[in-house]
Amino acid sequence: MTTESLARGPGPQRLIVVGSGIAGLYSALLAAEAGAEVVLLTKGALADSNTYYAQGGISAVLDEPAPGDTVAAHISDTLAAGAGHCNEEAVRVLCTEARLDIAGLGRFGVEFDLDDDGDPALGLEAAHSAPRILHAGGDATGAGVAAALIRAVLDFQAAGKIQVIGHAHVTSLSLGGQQGGRVVGANFLHDGRHLGVHGDSVLLATGGAGQLFAQTTNPSVATADGLALAWRVGAAVADLEFFQFHPTCMVLPAGAREMEGNNDPLLISEAVRGEGAVLVDGRGHRFMSDYHPDAELAPRDVVSRSIALHLAKLGDPNGHVFLDATVIEEQQGSGYLVKRFPTLSKRTRQAGVDWTRELVPVAPAAHYWMGGVVTDLYGRTSVPGLLAAGEVACTGVQGANRLASNSLLEGLVFGRRAVDVFLSGESPDGTAGPLAPALAPRTGDRLASSAAGSGAHATTALSRPPAPLELLEGHPLAHPASSSGFSRHTLRLLMTAKAGVLRDGQLLAEAAEVLGSWEGEVLPLNVPDSFDVREHEDSNLLLAAQLLVHAARERRESLGAHYRSDSVSETAAVDDIDKRYTMSRKVSLVHD
Repeated sequence: MTTESLARGPGPQRLIVVGSGIAGLYSALLAAEAGAEVVLLTKGALADSNTYYAQGGISAVLDEPAPGDTVAAHISDTLAAGAGHCNEEAVRVLCTEARLDIAGLGRFGVEFDLDDDGDPALGLEAAHSAPRILHAGGDATGAGVAAALIRAVLDFQAAGKIQVIGHAHVTSLSLGGQQGGRVVGANFLHDGRHLGVHGDSVLLATGGAGQLFAQTTNPSVATADGLALAWRVGAAVADLEFFQFHPTCMVLPAGAREMEGNNDPLLISEAVRGEGAVLVDGRGHRFMSDYHPDAELAPRDVVSRSIALHLAKLGDPNGHVFLDATVIEEQQGSGYLVKRFPTLSKRTRQAGVDWTRELVPVAPAAHYWMGGVVTDLYGRTSVPGLLAAGEVACTGVQGANRLASNSLLEGLVFGRRAVDVFLSGESPDGTAGPLAPALAPRTGDRLASSAAGSGAHATTALSRPPAPLELLEGHPLAHPASSSGFSRHTLRLLMTAKAGVLRDGQLLAEAAEVLGSWEGEVLPLNVPDSFDVREHEDSNLLLAAQLLVHAARERRESLGAHYRSDSVSETAAVDDIDKRYTMSRKVSLVHD
């Protein structure tokens, strides 16, 4: 493909932000506030992101914390949940700087819930040793934060400070510079055309890849786009074997699924168990204490795995258990659930369950990817000009298992840091230089396998000329895909069955074989010559699936969210259990 060259005149630095979750919105606002020219590309509407659906909240130790809470305790809890696999310096940065970005959100109109004394209401969630979770609108924190940031972005757009291009699916990154190895722009589909925009840096804030699995809490836009974009320009990725499954996603009855507004899985927040809800099986047995001393407040991977193991023991591996929240109502008084969890109360009622009196059927669902594009503490990837923040990035903060309510915080802290280094144009120590990965790629004997808004938020007239968009030539319409072989539905079933909560070497080998057989149809390493967004998503999903399965095969020991029933201690590509398995496209492609 060729891009019509358009020269840029003198002016402020231009940052291209891809994604409109908390990391993308906050970073765009900070960069624009500092005087940078910002182009924000969002795949759907501005509200289409994992952030919007987040319920649990944002963890932070404030200037006036809960009694006994400290930054050191937050660090300790994060490291413990991460199963010894965290980057300790990244965790220190996250927990120490959290209060700065909570204040930053306030500047952009985010209002957190207050207690009866007018102080921030701090909640307790699983694996946190003290109440430190901030909420906005009870159980609709993500929506509350996103709505405020979106309003701020639209205000900046109206003032000519941010150019927002909605329904823009980024298909590839442009490389340029003296050696041709720097990311200098992004190409995207918009209104039936291939367009491109140049910039000084691109910040990926595209979220995760829940659509890899049959049951997920993620919206339909979570198709591993950012990971694929970075991989195809040679960026290092790491920790892809660690995918967190949220243990309590409501299993909707068939009739409820067909009702308007109930098509998406309903996550039952960690905060509900933090308030005292318990898990029971179909016989009414509270089983979590059989698997972990912290019972329902154990880390997420433990709870998800315990549910899966318990169902297997009962001979119903594809079944569900029940969340009993009636105990909260009994302890706190009538009406407490509706007041504390208004959205969940409404959604469960819509699904035909009165959770003040009835049990809620739940099962684990793909929720958050700890792995991603490797970055340093300032969001810099191994490719010059390419930054990443939020779920798409792998800072090392989340380790092998994310601590509840640390994900939104990570997007804030490291999104801000990425903007800081972009604005300075220098390394944090003051020396200019190329961007560097957090870790050098590690390889074993076997190397990587094959590899709120609407359309009205699209381009608006600005007070100065908008960033030039270029029509990409030479893109014929794609030929119809084969009716046999690959389908997204089949991919999701395969990944759930063979690379989900419970794994072993045989299952992963079978998954790798099937994924490899689809390469001829989907071409995961290439950018499809198509105007069909779904074809691009399918290519990204297949690539992400192959990378995840390969990483899971190489890590033969169970760790955190990566559980192998055949866990062994023999030497593998990951020699030390607490080391990262890092891959980049530069390695050869081998099918085992």
